[in-house]
Amino acid sequence: MDQALSFVYVVGHERAYELAPSRLVDPGWHAFMLHTQEYADWCESTFGFFVHHAPNSKIRTQHLMTAVTGRIRAAGFVVEERLWGAAADCNPPTCCGDGPCC
Repeated sequence: MDQALSFVYVVGHERAYELAPSRLVDPGWHAFMLHTQEYADWCESTFGFFVHHAPNSKIRTQHLMTAVTGRIRAAGFVVEERLWGAAADCNPPTCCGDGPCC
């Protein structure tokens, strides 16, 4: 959940809708959004607007996951590498090119 919160924080603060969560982090964002009032209140108090779930989830390459985790670190958060996936782990629906899903 902390990885999802840090991801949404970066998306909201940077208005970085080109980013995508990993397939393991995305369910945390979904879980928070299911508590719609709390999520809406958090977004409003943190960013001043609602962060819609509109990630670039069709592209989850190693390059993008590395860029996302770099921006999360730059924002001062700890990154749990195993939840972000390397190319060998793959992040469907994209074929990573060197993972077992290809």
